[in-house]
Amino acid sequence: MSSQPKGSGRIVVGVDGSESSKNALRWAVRHAELTDGTVNAVIAWEYPPLYGSIGWLDAPQSIAGDMKVWAGQALDDAVREVVKTGEASRVNATVAYGTAAAVLLEAARDASLLVVGSRGHGGFSGALLGSVSQHCTQHAPCPVVVVRGRDH
Repeated sequence: MSSQPKGSGRIVVGVDGSESSKNALRWAVRHAELTDGTVNAVIAWEYPPLYGSIGWLDAPQSIAGDMKVWAGQALDDAVREVVKTGEASRVNATVAYGTAAAVLLEAARDASLLVVGSRGHGGFSGALLGSVSQHCTQHAPCPVVVVRGRDH
């Protein structure tokens, strides 16, 4: 039996701006509406590794602020595109530093559900799962829903 009162479920959903993540956000918002839950839409960002004459280097600190802003804008754009005005109060947006899988797993620690799209921006388009969704299904501290695209 769950220790959470009915309707207190928090759903974490990974958003990276891809169509797959927008479908996951759509699914999470609809599920939250049906279960009287809330949605925590999460986007992760990290410094891009740079390769220089002495090997791998950290990106300049001045880029950090820009990257966080860009990630926040991508998340806001996705939420604005997917979430209807009446459902917006259910959605909280989080921009966090780190790899996508690590950020999502941390955010899901006390969640009732983690929702991810089957494929993000990178990788091999023929694969059934992207690396982040696969990692989350294997290591999440809560149930995981993987949302496939509308054409599947």
